[in-house]
Amino acid sequence: MPLEPAIASVASVLLGKEPQIRLALTCLLARGHLLLEDMPGVGKTTLAEALARCLGLHFKRVHFTADLLPADLTGINVFEQSTSSFHFHPGPLFTEVLLADEINRASPRTQSALLECMASGRISVEGISHSLPEPFVVIASQNGLDQSGTAPLPESQLDRFMMRLSLGFPDPAAEMALLSGQQLPLEAITPGPGADALLRARAAVQAIHASESLLHYILDLVTLSRREGKGLSPRAALSLLQAAKAWAYLHNQSSVSPDAVQAVFSAVAEHRLDGDHRQSRPISVALLSEVDAIR
Repeated sequence: MPLEPAIASVASVLLGKEPQIRLALTCLLARGHLLLEDMPGVGKTTLAEALARCLGLHFKRVHFTADLLPADLTGINVFEQSTSSFHFHPGPLFTEVLLADEINRASPRTQSALLECMASGRISVEGISHSLPEPFVVIASQNGLDQSGTAPLPESQLDRFMMRLSLGFPDPAAEMALLSGQQLPLEAITPGPGADALLRARAAVQAIHASESLLHYILDLVTLSRREGKGLSPRAALSLLQAAKAWAYLHNQSSVSPDAVQAVFSAVAEHRLDGDHRQSRPISVALLSEVDAIR
C-alpha cells in the first residue's frame, strides 16, 4: 500500500501538519481509534475526511449534540407492512470511517452506544447484535472543556482511543500558504485503493518484529506510569506496541526500535494519564527520560 503518496495528498489539503498526519495514519494502521482535541477551525474535520479519502474508505460525519440519541447512531427496527415484520435500518455507525464531531457534547447514554462499537466492532439493537464494517474507525473531535456545553469524556472511553492528537495553529509559513490559496480542496485527493488494501497493510503491521528487549522497554514505561496508583492500563501497553509497530511499518522498518516507541508514546499515553499534551513538559516526556536514565 503506497503510504508516502497518501501522506503527501493529505498534507496538500492540511498545510504544515505532516507530523500529525503521520501519527494519525499510524493510528489507523494499528487498528486504533483517534481523538482530535483542539479549538474549532484548525483542520480536525479536514484531517478526518482527507484520511478517509486517500485510503478509499467510506466516510460519514455525525455532529454530536446534547439531544443526540443512541438510535440516531445505531439505527432502528422499522415495521414494514408489505412483509408484516420488522426490518433493521442501519444508522451512520455502519461506515468505515466515522467522524464523531464534538463528541464531548453528547449525553452519557449516547456515549455508551459509541463505546460498545469502538470496543467490539458490533452494536446491539433491541437485543440483536449487528456487525460493523471492517475496517471500522472512529475519528472523534473534542472541543476544550472551557467551551460551553462540553463535558469531559469518561476514562473508560478515553482508553478506547489509541491516540489523542492536537493540530494547533499552523506555523507562519503554512498560514501564509493558506492565505495565498495554495491549499488544495479535498476533491483534489485521488481516492485510495480501498478497505482491502488497508486490511492487508494492517496484517503487515502485525508481522513487524518486536524483540524481547523492546517489550521490556515498553514494560518499564507502563510500570513507571503506575507509581502513584493511576497509570497506563494493559490495553494501553498493547496500544503502545501496536502503534510502534505501525510507525515502523510506515517508515519501512522490519522491526520495532525504541525510537518508534518514543515517536508514538505521547499520543498514546497523555490522555490516559490525565495529562495535558500541550504542557511545556508533558508526563510522557518525563517518563521517557526516566526510563532512559535507568536503562
